[in-house]
Amino acid sequence: MHGVTAAMKGNLKATNGATWLAGFSIVLATLSLGAAFYQNYIYTQLIRVVQSNVARTEYNRACRDLIEAYFQVKLKVGLIARTAEREGRRNGGAADAMLEVEAANAISRFAALGTYLANFQNEDTRYQYTQLSWTLEKILPLAPNTAASELAKLFEPADKLFAAMNDDCVRTARVAPL
Repeated sequence: MHGVTAAMKGNLKATNGATWLAGFSIVLATLSLGAAFYQNYIYTQLIRVVQSNVARTEYNRACRDLIEAYFQVKLKVGLIARTAEREGRRNGGAADAMLEVEAANAISRFAALGTYLANFQNEDTRYQYTQLSWTLEKILPLAPNTAASELAKLFEPADKLFAAMNDDCVRTARVAPL
């Protein structure tokens, strides 16, 4: 009988070892599964951050390009006015025509960028962006008949609308700084 008890104790130790090994395997598998879920969570957060950073960067780049385009319009319209004033002629010459084409091109570029940025805004802001593009289009034919000293007055309504547009860009850049 003594031999049977020893055999039972041996089986009991083997069973305890197998149970402990199975339990350890389950704990290890659960930890691995938890780590996989956590890694997936971190990865999705990373993708979200990268996507928002790309969108913010694209918006900021469009703002920068829009600002550049606005000042290109002002420069080219100013050149038209100065050239017409200096040469004492109105609506003449191939150089004048080329300047007007370049100014019209700059206005078109500005309008395209403004429309792109307006798509991120509410309806009132979108209307203001459109108003600015229309104001610039109205300024262009007036440029040859405007004295260079009167350019600031000519651009006054556009400058006010542009300041509001620039404020939108600044506000967006401050919400999510680089």
